[in-house]
Amino acid sequence: MSTNGSGSGPANSLIEFSGGFAHLVRDVAREIVRPPLYFRLILDQVFHIGVNSFLLVAVTGLASGSVMALQFGFGLAKFGGTLYVPKITSLSILREMGPVFTSLLVAGRIGSGIAAEVSSMKVTQQIDAIRALGTSPVKRIVVPRLLACMIALPLLTLFADYIALWGAMIICKVELGIGQSFFIAKTLETVKSADLFSGMLKTVVFAFFIAITACWKGFNTEGGTEGVGNSTTWVVVTSSIFILVSDFFLTKLFIITLYT
Repeated sequence: MSTNGSGSGPANSLIEFSGGFAHLVRDVAREIVRPPLYFRLILDQVFHIGVNSFLLVAVTGLASGSVMALQFGFGLAKFGGTLYVPKITSLSILREMGPVFTSLLVAGRIGSGIAAEVSSMKVTQQIDAIRALGTSPVKRIVVPRLLACMIALPLLTLFADYIALWGAMIICKVELGIGQSFFIAKTLETVKSADLFSGMLKTVVFAFFIAITACWKGFNTEGGTEGVGNSTTWVVVTSSIFILVSDFFLTKLFIITLYT
C-alpha cells in the first residue's frame, strides 16, 4: 500500500493514517520514558519553534484583539451594551481566539517545517542511517520536537493573549471611549483562573497533534523532493482539522468540568 495515498481510496488512506498515528504514539510513549533524553535537541527546538514565532504571534494577536473589540463594540452599541465589551472580549480571547489562532499559525509554520525537515531526512536516508547507528529515530527526532511543541505553544499562546488584550484595550479607548482602567477592572473581574487554564491546556493537546502528525507524515514520505512538498501541504491541512475538531470536544469538556 502506498504511504502517500496514491492508488488507494480515501477509506484505506484514513485507516492507514489512523493505524500509523496510533503506532507512532505508542512508540513515543515508550521512548519518552527511556534514557537518554536529548535536552540540547529539545532546547534547540524550543528556540526554533518559540522565539522565531514571536513576531508572527504578536502581529496576529494584536490584529485579532483589535478586530474583536471593534466588532463587539459596534455590534453591542445597537443594544446599549458597549460597556460589556471588555468582559466578552477577554473571555473570547483567553478561551478560544488566543489558543486556536496561535495553534493554527504554529501548525502552518512549524508543522510544515517539521514535516519538511523529517521528510528530507527520510528521502535522503538519514533516518536509515540513525537506525544503523543503533539509535531510535523516534527518540532522536520525534520526542524532542513533541516536547518542544508542548512547551513552546502554551507560552506563545500566553504571549498572544496578552498582546490581544492590549490591542483590544487600545481600541476600546480610541474607538469606543472605554477607559483603560475600566477595561482592566472588568477584565480582572470577569476572567477566572479556569479560563486561562483551559486555554493553556488546549494548546498542549493541539501541540501534540501538530508534532505527531508532522513527524508521522515525514517518516512516511516518498517521491523525492515532490513528496516533501506534498507532505508539508498535507500536514498543514490535517493539523488544522485536528485543531478545530479537538477544540470543539475540549470546549465541551471544559464547559462541563470547569465553567459550570
